[in-house]
Amino acid sequence: MAVTKKKVWAVYFSPTGGTKTVVQTTAEELAAKLNLPLAAYDFTPPAVREQEAVFGEGDIVVFGTPVIAGRVPNVLLPYLRERVKGNGAWAVPMVSFGNRNYDDALIELRNILEEDGFRTVAGGAFISEHSFSCTLGAGRPDERDKAILKEFAGKIAEKLNSDWVYTAPAYVKGEEPVRPYFIPQDRYGAAIDIRKVKPQTKDTCCDCGICIKACPMGSISRDNPREYTGICIKCGACVKKCPVGAKYYDDPGYIYHKEELEELYERRAEPEYFV
Repeated sequence: MAVTKKKVWAVYFSPTGGTKTVVQTTAEELAAKLNLPLAAYDFTPPAVREQEAVFGEGDIVVFGTPVIAGRVPNVLLPYLRERVKGNGAWAVPMVSFGNRNYDDALIELRNILEEDGFRTVAGGAFISEHSFSCTLGAGRPDERDKAILKEFAGKIAEKLNSDWVYTAPAYVKGEEPVRPYFIPQDRYGAAIDIRKVKPQTKDTCCDCGICIKACPMGSISRDNPREYTGICIKCGACVKKCPVGAKYYDDPGYIYHKEELEELYERRAEPEYFV
């Protein structure tokens, strides 16, 4: 028996806004094509991830995360696996990557959503400005990307309005089992470990508190924005949102990796979607 379509959801983790744009553009167009109401669920703030996100049959959930080291950010895995409930909702997994590659992030997200009780319909990988850089993928998703996102949404709407019946997870590109996280290397082939690297703060810091609110891990002290009390996922939120440019990285390995990415991946990467 056909399930009545109820609502389109834009659900995302998006520290610097790129993934949000990718998901919202898709969800807005999909809602318009299906003539359905649209709702947003932003699980970027740490407090939101302490709650369950529950969906159900008839919901169409466009679900997005950024790509970190070719995978779904590992800090999100407990939340995604324990607190997100699909209950038979349709899902469109989407990932945004910083112009290098999305590796196995899309298929990993698809698999997680399937395990959560969603029925995946389609999937897509789109480009956003890299978290390390202001030049790598700068300005993306741009108007050309948004046109493709709307095309993608149109094809999903056609599929859901057809006689299509869910029988298996949506096909997306990637390997199973998923490959290890991407590990940057120096010019001699030695691994660069930046996992414990955290931003520094210049004396120009004006104590506005924007970085404290922007940190998706809640890792910047509320009493002192120069102090990091938790992990840093290198999302770039505190650096890019600081109004006076007071946040920066000075770790040699981080800087080498950033500059190498900018040199090797300056070409325009193109999005891919699967319906």
